[in-house]
Amino acid sequence: MSEGIAIITSGGDAAGMNPAVKCAAEYAGKQGLKPWLVYGGLRGLINGDIIEAERSLISGILHRGGTVLRSSRSKEFFELSYREQAYQNLKKRGISKLIVIGGDGSFRALNQFYTDFGMPFAGIPATIDNDIAGTDYCLGVDTALNMIRGSIDSIRDTATSFSRAFVIEVMGRHCGYLAMVSALASGAEICLTPELPYDLDSIGARLKHQIENEGRDSILAVVAEGTQMADYVTRWINDSIGMEARLTVLGHVQRGGSPTVYDRIMAYKFAVAAIDTLQSGQKNAIMIHRKGTFGSLPISEVCDSHYEMDPAILKLCQPMTS
Repeated sequence: MSEGIAIITSGGDAAGMNPAVKCAAEYAGKQGLKPWLVYGGLRGLINGDIIEAERSLISGILHRGGTVLRSSRSKEFFELSYREQAYQNLKKRGISKLIVIGGDGSFRALNQFYTDFGMPFAGIPATIDNDIAGTDYCLGVDTALNMIRGSIDSIRDTATSFSRAFVIEVMGRHCGYLAMVSALASGAEICLTPELPYDLDSIGARLKHQIENEGRDSILAVVAEGTQMADYVTRWINDSIGMEARLTVLGHVQRGGSPTVYDRIMAYKFAVAAIDTLQSGQKNAIMIHRKGTFGSLPISEVCDSHYEMDPAILKLCQPMTS
């Protein structure tokens, strides 16, 4: 009987999860493992929603956004008795390894599972926030940025047509990566994120000068949700700069969409790295992509470290904060 390996998606969904599931299942089979799919995230482990990864289940999912395996957040998984139940569900199917596609919360949950029962796992970083320490890239980020870019481009058309200001709030929890990169890519005039100090008085003076002397007739401001400043900035533009302003909260549209080519290829590479890492004997490693190279780090190094933004991006965004 072939050794079983289960694939699970957990936490917030991200485009690229489905290509990673497909590649992990197919590559595991080629390595002599028997791949299984866990439906419903951590809750699915507890409930035993675990199905053998037949071809019909992974065909036609490469282009789909989100996760066909679905996801959930389970408070029950924090209780030992429910983790014991999950372990028994895996054990009776001959599953002795796990691949989890998700964020640091999912990785911590599986690390506790490893501590309890010694079941090795490999983590594939997948979160549009791109805030996992140790890796330059997480699955779903490129697709999310393209969704944001398309939305901002459309909003820019309206802004110039009516000589208005638009404030666009983007996701990212406490990380401003999406805001910074999308602001740079869309030519925004303002970018507010948790990582960079900003001076509204200075921003206001700059924009007023451009309006009065350089013919500026529209403004785009990209604001990270972690700043909780989107409403305030909208009112501030109206009151301090004197330009009619509108707020657009992009919300969960940023999570959707067919995975970009980049996310599909990265999903394949992460999946192959995860299988190879487990086959090499590593027990609880997180896959990383850093400076163009794939590798892995112990989960302790990933989850106990603070994510640091690329200094080059921070430098590029500074002119939009003053």
